[in-house]
Amino acid sequence: MNLAVTFFLAFAFSFLGSIPPGTLNLTILRLGMERKMNVAFRFALAAALIEYPYAWIALLFEDWITSSPVIVNNFTLISALVMTTLGILTLRSATRATPDAQPVRESGFRKGLVLSILNPLALPFWIGITAYLKGQGWISLSNTPEVHSYLLGISVGAFVLLILVAYLAKQMSVTFSSNPKAKFIPGVILLALGLYALVKYLLSFG
Repeated sequence: MNLAVTFFLAFAFSFLGSIPPGTLNLTILRLGMERKMNVAFRFALAAALIEYPYAWIALLFEDWITSSPVIVNNFTLISALVMTTLGILTLRSATRATPDAQPVRESGFRKGLVLSILNPLALPFWIGITAYLKGQGWISLSNTPEVHSYLLGISVGAFVLLILVAYLAKQMSVTFSSNPKAKFIPGVILLALGLYALVKYLLSFG
């Protein structure tokens, strides 16, 4: 499998997965609006670093889960249901009010580490995404370079999104905090991918 393709897919899903308003991007949004770019950079770096081990743990869980013969034989169906569920949950979360970001101390890095570690959605998100991408044959993660290319893409995707939010704080505060359409983008994409996999599974019986 091409390492560049693996990296790009991980980057794209990580970037899109970081779009919905949450503690991390609202915190760095505030830092950008306050022109604390050095603090924002350290905050984003800490968040991106935590994504790496979280995604690695998700890979281990995904590999263990998919080692069952029942799961292997129905992998396409299961990945379709997982992606569809993630899409629905993301769309539901986009309709809920997001709590205000907490003030950040000047270091930024420590706050980024703490908030990222306490993020409860990272593990199930990457278990589902990884299972889907492998099920569709888009990635294989069969060797160490592919695994680390995937993990690096995840970390870089999260970092780029957070830095982009910081640098475009005024515009992004409107786009991602107030615009309902922007909030629904990740959920719509996940739901579409899930339905695509479901249709592919049904057509396999034809």
